[in-house]
Amino acid sequence: MDFDLSEELAALQATCRRVAQDKVKPRARQIDDTDEYPQDLFEVFRDAGLLGLCIPEDLGGSGAGILGLTIAIEEVAKYSNSAALMLLLTRLPTGPVMIAGSRDLNERYVAPIADGSKKASFCLSEPQAGSDVMGMRTKAVPDGAGGWALNGTKCWISGVAQADWYTVFAKTSDDVTSRNHDSISAFVVERGWDGVEVGSLDRKMGVRGVATGELLLHDVHVPAENVVGEIGGFRLAMLGLNSMRPIVAARGIGLAEGALMYATEYVKERQAFTRTIADFQGIQWEIAKLAVDIEAARLLTYRAASYADQGRFTKEWVPYLSMAKYHATELAVRASNVALQLLGAAGYMKDHPMELYYRDAKQLTIVEGTSQVQLGLIGKAVLAHDLWWD
Repeated sequence: MDFDLSEELAALQATCRRVAQDKVKPRARQIDDTDEYPQDLFEVFRDAGLLGLCIPEDLGGSGAGILGLTIAIEEVAKYSNSAALMLLLTRLPTGPVMIAGSRDLNERYVAPIADGSKKASFCLSEPQAGSDVMGMRTKAVPDGAGGWALNGTKCWISGVAQADWYTVFAKTSDDVTSRNHDSISAFVVERGWDGVEVGSLDRKMGVRGVATGELLLHDVHVPAENVVGEIGGFRLAMLGLNSMRPIVAARGIGLAEGALMYATEYVKERQAFTRTIADFQGIQWEIAKLAVDIEAARLLTYRAASYADQGRFTKEWVPYLSMAKYHATELAVRASNVALQLLGAAGYMKDHPMELYYRDAKQLTIVEGTSQVQLGLIGKAVLAHDLWWD
């Protein structure tokens, strides 16, 4: 069992670390203050070849897989979770297309993500259907010409205002209230089509700069060739989300690392009671506990990413993927809280990045399956002996 990164992945990590330190770190506070999309960072990521990490080489990507993207996001998230989200959006909407879409769909929509000529978003949640996916009401009906007509509202869509196309899930059963898993299907919808409209944008507590908001669909006609996989795609939605767990976890690990590193340097310099804060055993213990949790989260996450790259994101592998997402994102909240406390009053001020880490961290325990959803999946796996040690 080898815990070291391959030569290629180690080189990728080094490149991403330089990009994060040189380009992302200086922009993090400004992105949060202005809430403007950092197109300059998008172009940096494009030029560094980071937009196609999880995309196969035959579609213009580098084929570094989910583990490669996880490593990149960890480095970027040390300084900006908004910038890390930009990288995440190269996989979230493309995942279902790569898993089940036709070659034509992949060439038309996934390949342009790799070269940065297009952006995309993932549309699953609705006002009454967050964790309860089957509660969605967006409806797709046959249009009489072999295609489909979509109507509905999607919400909390990351990157909605910047996207050129969307992976949209809708009910294709006659009864929009049906809770059968074969009643949901996936479609690729282009931003420029008639009836596609970006609605209101959300006023977010954190992770600013990458717009989150509504996508409104009014009699949007989708050709048959833009159906992703088979009609009846609830399982596809779950496979897409399952395979994303380590990528979201990486955002949590990076944030925790960034917060702890900053706080550690601060307490080594801050004088109190004739010595530095770092000289106090209580402070050292808090630092040590976070360091242990970060390393544990990384092991869980890298294992989960490796599993996902092997196609192990079906039901039997869910507890391992959920563990990574749960532990790493809860750690981000805990680490940002402890790190802010280590700075004391200074940590509450915008002179330091602690309050930014603190605000950004909470999003991670909610998106792409809340912590409670992850705990439910893990708990059920243990009860069913899918996760067992005997």
